[in-house]
Amino acid sequence: MGARNRIFVLLMLLVVALAVGVAGCQQQETGDQTKEPEKKEPIKIGAVVSLTGTYAGLGEPEKNALELEAARINDAGGVNGRMIEVVIEDDGTDDSKAVAAATKLLEQDKVVALIGATGTSQTMAIRDAVNTAGVPQVSMAGGTVITAKFDPLVFQTPWSNTLVIPYTLEYLKGKGLTKIGMISDSGGFGKDGASVVETMAANYGIEIVAKDSFNPGDTDMTTQLTKIKNSKAQAVLMVSAGKEASIVAKNMQQLKMTIPLVGTHGNARKEFIAGAADAAEGFRFAAGKILLPDSYGMETESYKVAKDFIDRYTAKYGDAPNTFAGHAYDSLYLIVEAAKRLPADFTAAQLRDEIEKTSGFVGIGGVFTYSATDHNGLSAGDLNMYEIKGGEWKLAE
Repeated sequence: MGARNRIFVLLMLLVVALAVGVAGCQQQETGDQTKEPEKKEPIKIGAVVSLTGTYAGLGEPEKNALELEAARINDAGGVNGRMIEVVIEDDGTDDSKAVAAATKLLEQDKVVALIGATGTSQTMAIRDAVNTAGVPQVSMAGGTVITAKFDPLVFQTPWSNTLVIPYTLEYLKGKGLTKIGMISDSGGFGKDGASVVETMAANYGIEIVAKDSFNPGDTDMTTQLTKIKNSKAQAVLMVSAGKEASIVAKNMQQLKMTIPLVGTHGNARKEFIAGAADAAEGFRFAAGKILLPDSYGMETESYKVAKDFIDRYTAKYGDAPNTFAGHAYDSLYLIVEAAKRLPADFTAAQLRDEIEKTSGFVGIGGVFTYSATDHNGLSAGDLNMYEIKGGEWKLAE
């Protein structure tokens, strides 16, 4: 082959090599452009709720609210580019099951925050697991002990018994009902509330002339109520959040007791009215404003937040949310709003600190302001006194 031909061949090989190189670069460039962005890990939030057992009537609306709001948050883009995943476990209104549920969520699911439990006793039962894991817990139960027995990791969304009981005692005093018979359940919420009543009643000039209790699952309280009937009680004060509360009302009717029956925020649900039927008539209790949203004040931000939630919840589930659904709403958003103020890769410790910085958060239960010494954050101004009339709750006179 002549020199000229060799030069020609070399030139052709060089052209081919360059073409292959350019094509390779173009293919690599095209591949880079079509490569999907890396997906961020979801923010896992655990929830321990009572879907069975005596508190099932509380846990079901809590579950509904958590699922409704988690979907809404994700549809809006999640939290700083990360979706949220709420992992829900049923504790059966049982302390040991609550511990097992919390342990599973903390150790296996590796949640960065824990919502729950529904009940006071279950909330307290999982405290050791929460402290071992070092994650923040936001409880949906109303026992005073939850935040009075202060733990830096534990927050609370309902109004505690130390808010509701004095509010109720003040109402009784204003009605001239100064001698009361008290009946409470033997669970965590009932014991906690009864203790607050006994501690504070004298401050309001109220005398407890009879008191007794019943156990979760009991189906007849006539023995306890007969004791109260034979006392000089002018009213019955019931401290219970379970389904058994409606039996107390029915038993009073059977015993022809005509004195008022007054309860607490644990009875703020339609299941009580359905269970007690016409025996619920005249029953009075203190609870949050979501039951009658106009009471927030129709021009307030609280009203707008609550009305939006009520409309969306009702459209999804066919019934308006109660106060327990509101506790779940508040629990989730207190965590989510704190997370939004942090870097995307925040730690559980950072999240705890940020939740504690919550100030002026407009929720369903009221306006929350936490601090290093107050992890409840609500006031008696967030409450109404209700009375059941015609099978519906109205503002009490």
